[in-house]
Amino acid sequence: MLFGLADARSCGKFLKPAGTTRCMHHIHPFEEEMLSLSNAPHNGGLFKARGFFFMHVHKNYGGDYRRDCREFERLNGLKNYVGFMTAADIEDVLARARSGKVEAHVTAGITNPVIAGETPPPWRPGTINIALVIDEGLTVGALANAIMTATEAKTYTLLKLGYNATGTTSDGIGVFTREGAVRWAGTATELGISIGRAVREALEESIRKWKKTRG
Repeated sequence: MLFGLADARSCGKFLKPAGTTRCMHHIHPFEEEMLSLSNAPHNGGLFKARGFFFMHVHKNYGGDYRRDCREFERLNGLKNYVGFMTAADIEDVLARARSGKVEAHVTAGITNPVIAGETPPPWRPGTINIALVIDEGLTVGALANAIMTATEAKTYTLLKLGYNATGTTSDGIGVFTREGAVRWAGTATELGISIGRAVREALEESIRKWKKTRG
């Protein structure tokens, strides 16, 4: 199987193939349908989601991501999930952090760092995926504002850790929240501060974990 899903069984919020002890994927269900805004390859854009997943793929993956994400949902009994992909070993690099009403789920691989506006280096597999679950009711405009704040926090973290980069060439981000009346999530708001703190903490931890996998 492309994603190691043969006879998959649950291990917490991960999945592992039968006969192994490795957890290859991360699935996060919601108790209620949530509004999402993301650039995810599966159900990206503005979407009403029942959860999200980080799907592990081979580092030389070149498959049909639309088909493979649909198949991932089918094999795991999921419906209306937002799906991200990564070649990182999810069990080794996944980090979570919570600040206020914000929970960040992050996987990081920094093998292809890039500065926005400059010609990127030759492609290598490496992605930062950020999923933010916000226990608050936001407008669509506030969802966009939250993505902006999270991206600023990501870039600051990379610079702080010594990477001359604003991200990687394949970063993914998604925000999940209830529909509501909160209109702003920028850096001057309490919600924006929580977003920044959660992203920074989770991303730093994920990068530390990722470095350990590289010896």
